[in-house]
Amino acid sequence: MSLFDLIRLDGKRALVTGAGCGIGKGCAVELAHAGADLILNDRPGSDELAKTAEEIRALGRKCWTVEADVFSAAGCELLVRQAIELAGTIDILVSNPAYGKRCGFLEFPADEFDKVIDATFKSGFRISQAVARHMVEREISGKILFVSSVVGEMPFERNGPYGSAKAALNQLTRSIAVELFPHRINVNAIAPGWIDTPTERKTFTKEVIEARGPTLPWGRIGTPSDIGRAAAFLVSEAADYITGVVLPVDGGFRFKDMRADDEPQEADPL
Repeated sequence: MSLFDLIRLDGKRALVTGAGCGIGKGCAVELAHAGADLILNDRPGSDELAKTAEEIRALGRKCWTVEADVFSAAGCELLVRQAIELAGTIDILVSNPAYGKRCGFLEFPADEFDKVIDATFKSGFRISQAVARHMVEREISGKILFVSSVVGEMPFERNGPYGSAKAALNQLTRSIAVELFPHRINVNAIAPGWIDTPTERKTFTKEVIEARGPTLPWGRIGTPSDIGRAAAFLVSEAADYITGVVLPVDGGFRFKDMRADDEPQEADPL
């Protein structure tokens, strides 16, 4: 079988959370390009969810939508239950819930801390557990993919709870992968770097993004499609022998300050 055949996702049904825009949408569209049918989730009242669904259907794929607040336990349960009812099964999960709050450690509000942990870590646990139970019950050798972040490794100032939640998600990825060995369910994560999403556009001005993007190792910030293409690979049969991995997809962002031209020049040796 050729590599092209192994990367195809024809006949697979994939649940993607946060699929209205940004990284979630990028993953959903690229999985659809690879042949998967999609169950898309976004928050209740999302204006973007229907638009993403139309794009998926325009590619010739089946597509269902589920509005559910996955920041809550009840929302996670509702999402997975309705996804199975609509699509009949789930072969692939791309778990993408997250909430970030930039604030200094000494001033970080307790309620915001709880929201970051609930949304970024607990939601991933709850959704993946429900989907994994479905896969085990149906004897599906499925794929579970978390969207993590390079901040799970990089201690950025004013980002402590979010980075900690992503670090916990990375460890969860590895732990679940081990437990699901007997069921041949691949469990991996992608750690995006700086990605051009609506959230980043709200955080940073257009001028900041246009000025700093070219200074990165790849000469630009990443796109949701960059993450989506990596996701399509990791949930395909081409990645059958990959599990328990956290894959950075960051264009070298983690090492942006490691280049020799950024360091003082060494004195000539004696």
